[in-house]
Amino acid sequence: MGRHSIKVKIMLLSAGMIASLLVLLLLLNTTQLEKVYFANKQKQMLSGYSSINEWMLEYDSGEITEEQMQREMEQYTTSSAVSVIVVSSDWTTVYANTKGEAEMINRLRMSIFNGDQFGQFEQLDGQQPTGEEQESMPVKDKHKGDAIVDMDGGILEKREIIVEEERYTLQKVYDDRLSDDYYELWGTLDDGNSIMMRMAAQGIRDNVKISNKFITVIGVIILLVGIVISYMFSSYITRPIKQLSNLAERMAGMDFNARYDGIDKGEIGVLGNSMNNMSAKLEENISRLKSANLELQRDIEHKVQIDEMRSDFLSNVSHELKTPIALIQGYAEGLKEGISDDPESMEFYCDVIIDEASKMNTMVKKLLTLNQIEFGNEELVMERFDIVELLSSVIAANELRASQKGIAIRFLPEEEHMDVWSDEYKIEEVVTNYLTNAINHCEGDLIIEVRTERMGDTVRVFVYNTGKAIPEEDLENIWIKFYKVDKARTREYGGNGIGLSIVKAIMDAYRKECGAHNVEGGVEFWFDLDAKA
Repeated sequence: MGRHSIKVKIMLLSAGMIASLLVLLLLLNTTQLEKVYFANKQKQMLSGYSSINEWMLEYDSGEITEEQMQREMEQYTTSSAVSVIVVSSDWTTVYANTKGEAEMINRLRMSIFNGDQFGQFEQLDGQQPTGEEQESMPVKDKHKGDAIVDMDGGILEKREIIVEEERYTLQKVYDDRLSDDYYELWGTLDDGNSIMMRMAAQGIRDNVKISNKFITVIGVIILLVGIVISYMFSSYITRPIKQLSNLAERMAGMDFNARYDGIDKGEIGVLGNSMNNMSAKLEENISRLKSANLELQRDIEHKVQIDEMRSDFLSNVSHELKTPIALIQGYAEGLKEGISDDPESMEFYCDVIIDEASKMNTMVKKLLTLNQIEFGNEELVMERFDIVELLSSVIAANELRASQKGIAIRFLPEEEHMDVWSDEYKIEEVVTNYLTNAINHCEGDLIIEVRTERMGDTVRVFVYNTGKAIPEEDLENIWIKFYKVDKARTREYGGNGIGLSIVKAIMDAYRKECGAHNVEGGVEFWFDLDAKA
């Protein structure tokens, strides 16, 4: 179990990651930093040549003073650590920032008069080095390649040309006397002056070595600190063992639903699997027993519910269909036997038959809708919509029917815009049923008032109508299908007691409340909607 221990895993993983990153950083720093540094310095020297060329032109033309030119040159040479010397055609020093001024002038002369230090001796503008200068100049040995040898044949310098243009040459030179590489740029400026720029490579290598040493020391410190931190952090990971202890207590209390389902092979995994093996048999048997009892109880309740609904449905449907069927049959027989030849009477008989058939058709449609909602055959839809807009639309659709009875509908929304969550089409049916019920029972002042009220995360919609109060003993029963408080009045307007049942079924399906209560001068119905943002 030792190699699977959480502490060991975290420590090894942390140490491995830190060590790998450290090795990668050192490798890249050792192999690439020097190249990148040298390439950057080369660009810096070429850029410096261009800048110095511009400064000298501006100085010669009088655009800047000698002091300004000197300041620009000092800023460049200081920031880039490059030695620079600029001389005129008569070898007078225009600018120099190095103590080895004589040596750099000598190298510049050799470069100019020998073409590239390694070429054959040539004259430039009719000038040539003096006798002493010629004696001190190295000569090229044709058998030594790109090298300068002394009079005894010893190699003094080796070079590698990096950039060679018409006006300047950038080269890398190894000076055996100083045992170091140098980057040199020599050539002429646009104003006729000559320039020599020189930078030692050893400083760059020293910086790389210092950087590697620093990274190594810091990396070792980070590695040690990381191991300590990972060791301390691993102690927090072992806290799940305490959770397993709590699971054990729950199992002791016969709660076998609490189980360990991890796949860890370390301490937690071993302990969890031991607890699972201990309770597996009991948990399995109790789980089966609970499932069987639950299924049995569900089947019994479902069967009782179906039997009750079937009995109530048959009884209520039979009762509701008996009257319209009798009327249709009676008036149809009267038409067949020719009880009356009066066209108006015959038209009346036909209207009664059509009206009763329409009522039966409406009742059957409502029953189908109610059946689908109660048995959960319709998919619940949750969408966001503006309840104020929906109420306005339903009210407008019912204003004509209300006005025909002299009823005035008032709409009093608390806010101009109130978003809610539900099924917009089903809520439209709820509002329609409330308004239809209000129109059919509106008496007295003949006023219907629809209003909204926000209650925290809920919006409540009220539909009030003037008229007779509902008896208190009937308030809880009006939601039962086919229940009628005033059967004669319900029959008068063609009601069947299903509309409010549909409202109740829709609200129950969406786990929302609805209700009705008597108020002064009439009755007020309401329902709630979710208005969480």
